[in-house]
Amino acid sequence: MEVPGMVMTVKILDMDTGKFRTVLINISDAVKRTIKPYDRVRITFGNRSRTAAVFVSETVIPPGHIGIPKTLADELKVHEGDKVGVKIITQPLSVKYILKKLGGAKLSPEEIRAIIKDVVDGNIGDVEMAAFLLSEHFSGMSSDELESLIRAMVDTGSKIEFEEPVYDEHSIGGVPGNSKVALIAVPTVAAAGLLIPKTSSRAITSPAGTADTMEVFAKVDFTPTEIKEIATKTKGVLAWGGALDLAPADDIFIHVEHRLMIDPPSQMVASILSKKLAMSVSYLVIDIPVGKGAKVESMSKAEKLASLFLEQTNRLGIKAKCAITYGGQPVGYYIGPALEAKEALETMIKRKGPGSLVEKALGIAGLVFELAGKARRGEGIELAKQIFYSGRTYEKFKEIVEAQGGNPNVKPEELPIGNKSITFDAPTDAYVTHVDNVALTLIARTAGAPFDKGAGVRIHVKAGDKVKKGDPLYTIYAESSVKLSQAYSLSLKLKPITLEGMILKAIPEF
Repeated sequence: MEVPGMVMTVKILDMDTGKFRTVLINISDAVKRTIKPYDRVRITFGNRSRTAAVFVSETVIPPGHIGIPKTLADELKVHEGDKVGVKIITQPLSVKYILKKLGGAKLSPEEIRAIIKDVVDGNIGDVEMAAFLLSEHFSGMSSDELESLIRAMVDTGSKIEFEEPVYDEHSIGGVPGNSKVALIAVPTVAAAGLLIPKTSSRAITSPAGTADTMEVFAKVDFTPTEIKEIATKTKGVLAWGGALDLAPADDIFIHVEHRLMIDPPSQMVASILSKKLAMSVSYLVIDIPVGKGAKVESMSKAEKLASLFLEQTNRLGIKAKCAITYGGQPVGYYIGPALEAKEALETMIKRKGPGSLVEKALGIAGLVFELAGKARRGEGIELAKQIFYSGRTYEKFKEIVEAQGGNPNVKPEELPIGNKSITFDAPTDAYVTHVDNVALTLIARTAGAPFDKGAGVRIHVKAGDKVKKGDPLYTIYAESSVKLSQAYSLSLKLKPITLEGMILKAIPEF
């Protein structure tokens, strides 16, 4: 329900509020209309309209004007001085459904669709979305609810159709260093002639997502038309899904999940499968890392999550396999966008690299080949190895980079690693007994990853390695001295690499 509106003059604000749409009005206008901060209004210009949260000011915006951030102005196609309609919006009915879910009740498809539509239209804000995500986090979703959520997320966005079967692979993440796996798996699959237009989200809780790491090499935000052109030319794409309007509610939710540092299983499944369904994926391999410090810490939980994925892919008409992989310590030795890009590139150029990276990437590509019927069960990895060790993976990767506007001949040493660093050395001769995924993730993010592309951590050892006094254990990289200092302080507390015989904590601490 809406109350009568008003006409206001546009003032463009040079600011980016991201997915959180906001506008600014003068306090006198707010008092006249009894508008309070965080109330929501619908701004209309011609046949375009958007919903935004209101903030007020005494001096920044004159009476009768509305301050619109440049990003929102671009959406509305308005310019400085244009007249727009502004209406206050009452609380949408979907808030009632969110409260219902918070109480543990099951939602109908219509109720879920209403929530997702209001998320996409901007009719509910971060607080309401956080409540919905927390209801999933604590109460979960039934199979019917989850299917309804996935379909609603697809139906409120665009869909890209292809003229041939579409293949894909996707990891649930949660293991530092994992984003670079796709940079090897995707070109390996594409080199075999299969269409694999991979879209990925940016990192939620990890130091790097596949889109963050690929962006070190080339552009990752494209229109649907551009995606189809690149895919037709190269068979492979490594893009960010957020620019495609595919399941747009997903990227809005991720904005909230990132700040809450949560990733509910039902929302994770909906996030992945809605994007795949919108990309017309027919064959999908899902990587579920399992191990201490990963999102999934036990085999039983991994198998339960795999069943959840497979039940939904069956409902959605996607032929899928789940790969439960080792996630007890980082994939490879580099953590953070540019560092992972460097390790992936070195591995493809030299045709050798850490077993945790090469075996995982080629194993996943092999499962895609088995789904495609290009290899018999259990033999797909052999085809993947032939492609990788022949150099065809690297050649295809260069094609993809060039098609996405990057330099196909870039060298590993040319990638932008943070120029501020500090290395921690072994204090004594010992064996490495544990490498802590969670600690390394927190340290890398504190150093600036994934937003600072050159930030992250390089580990020099893995569990089981023997070290001598003075040998390097790990190096923190940052683009900022302040962030390096913060990451250094955090690493002193977390001790991400444990050596046998180390004193873990002294009690009392004074």
